[in-house]
Amino acid sequence: MNSSPESEPLPRVGVSSCLLGQQVRYDGGHKHNGYVTQTLGRYFELVPFCPEMAIGLGVPRPPIRLVAGPGDAVRALRVDDPAFEVTGPLAEYARRVADDNPDLSGYILKKGSPSCGMERVKVYTEAGMPARGGVGIYAQTLMAALPLLPVEEEGRLMDPVLRENFVERVFVYQRWQRLVAGGLTSARLVDFHTEHKFSILAHDEPGYREMGRLVAQAGQGDLDALAQRYVRLLMGALRQRATRKRHANVLMHIMGYLKPHLDGADKEELLALIDRYRLGQVPLIVPITLLRHFLRRFPDPYISRQHYLQPHPAELMLRNSL
Repeated sequence: MNSSPESEPLPRVGVSSCLLGQQVRYDGGHKHNGYVTQTLGRYFELVPFCPEMAIGLGVPRPPIRLVAGPGDAVRALRVDDPAFEVTGPLAEYARRVADDNPDLSGYILKKGSPSCGMERVKVYTEAGMPARGGVGIYAQTLMAALPLLPVEEEGRLMDPVLRENFVERVFVYQRWQRLVAGGLTSARLVDFHTEHKFSILAHDEPGYREMGRLVAQAGQGDLDALAQRYVRLLMGALRQRATRKRHANVLMHIMGYLKPHLDGADKEELLALIDRYRLGQVPLIVPITLLRHFLRRFPDPYISRQHYLQPHPAELMLRNSL
């Protein structure tokens, strides 16, 4: 099988400091998240950031909130003193973090925060009425500066599909960063795409076909420009949720490589498990485990290169809930 994530250096993943138990919140407390620290922390190098502390707001401190002004402009203002604005400093710090940390492979943000919230952050009217539809100033600027970076909130990580999607994207993006750092060539780009074909297909079939056409042009023009187009398509495709139907399609593709080696009973068993998975009766790990069993008996050099069969450490058990 392809090299597993365990054999690679840990991806560096930014994280809101309060989620690590650091007492940096406005009230002097924290929002320690055990899943982030005790589970993901075993497979990610967690890099803490607290933008409010970084721009000089102490602990404890008066809280800030997002306020909508004229022309839909959203500002970060202190609750007890609307004349005290930190919009600019928060955005500037985000740009500095992006510039100083090009090796980040992912980021986990604190939900609901006026600085770090990724979505549905409360935005107040000047009259004081709240509506959930905003994005934290720091988070918004960071995501704009690093549009390829896998980003998620700790609350959304409780959703099994979103959790697996985020972790998969982190490892794919880390591999891309290592590819570029090691020296991009047409051959290495083709190899990278080949190793991720089934992973991409599980998320976005039209994107998979478009990336294939793009990679076929490698060596015919500006490789750097082509690679930038490719990675934008790649990370955009992987953001789409992989459905049971799409996974079942990939499983059937892999089975096609095994058919010449399987007897009737093996084929029937594998087909039945894929169908049960498609119907939601068993988790993804069940047909995957049987496929891996058959591939140990009947190795295939093409399938052995696919990261799809183990896109992240097995100990995370992410596919047990899909």
